[in-house]
Amino acid sequence: MRRAVSLSLGFLALFLVCAVAQAEQVRFKADLAAGPGIASQGKGAATASLDTATKTLTWTVDYSGLSGPATAAHIHGPADPGANAGILVPFTGNLVSPIKGSATLTDAQIAQLEAGKWYVNIHTEANKAGEIRGQLVRGS
Repeated sequence: MRRAVSLSLGFLALFLVCAVAQAEQVRFKADLAAGPGIASQGKGAATASLDTATKTLTWTVDYSGLSGPATAAHIHGPADPGANAGILVPFTGNLVSPIKGSATLTDAQIAQLEAGKWYVNIHTEANKAGEIRGQLVRGS
């Protein structure tokens, strides 16, 4: 009996190790530039990493040259490059560069992100609809 319990625990441990080993970090990036119809010297870059086991997306957004302080920033989608969509993931807290944060995603959101349908958008007082933006795509 004791041997059967030990064997069962061994298989359980092996299963858990294999499950953890299958977790993957999928990386995304975006080059941020003036949105359609916006005249701005602003530019930036976003990097993000999706932990496939926990479904947690973490990001860092660096930017400079905006017309004024960032008043809002978030991830929008689903949308093709250049198209507009609603806010999916708001960035909270301090919006001074670099903006860092994380969020847990749903399976549907992960599918949209992996399909390249999400974009980062940074808003200013002068450009309330967004001053710079960039489509998140798989990167290294």
